Amino acid sequence: MDEFELGQHPFIELCDLLKLLGWCSSGGMAKSLIAAGEVRVDGEVELRKRCKIRDGQVVALHDDQITIRA
Repeated sequence: MDEFELGQHPFIELCDLLKLLGWCSSGGMAKSLIAAGEVRVDGEVELRKRCKIRDGQVVALHDDQITIRA
């Protein structure tokens, strides 16, 4: 499992995280994947595009999974 560092930021919005990870090519695509119920946060489907992802949470899309670290 990979990790994503938040650096000095307390959180990152889910749609922005998907773009930064390269899991999708655009913000629109990220929002579509989230709306379709394809993204999970801590094992649960997350439908909020701007959901704040924080330290310790695990985000998954299909077979990809990443842990968020501060």
